Amino acid sequence: MKIKRIYGITAAVFVIAAVLAFLLMRPSDGTLVEIVQDGTVLRVIDLSDAPDEDIRIPSKDGGSYNIVSVKDGTISVSEAGCPDHTCVHMGTLKSETMPIVCLPNKLIVRFAE
Repeated sequence: MKIKRIYGITAAVFVIAAVLAFLLMRPSDGTLVEIVQDGTVLRVIDLSDAPDEDIRIPSKDGGSYNIVSVKDGTISVSEAGCPDHTCVHMGTLKSETMPIVCLPNKLIVRFAE
């Protein structure tokens, strides 16, 4: 009887986690994107009509940088001067709940609210 209860609880937790993951990771319908550094909005870009471009954003201390690339209606961080390159590995911005973040350079690329 205890094993059936454990299986039931495990199945319920799995279903809840799957539903939450689906809801949080669904693609955004928005096209307005903000590039924010240290709490300041540097640029707002409408991906539906933005030209392809690379935007170089120096860190506040000037020792590092990020290159934010707009291409074919998508946006990503294509290059970074930080040591871990996590922001580059995040790929293109897809979800409102998962912004692209570079912690060392205090940079956030996110859908506008």
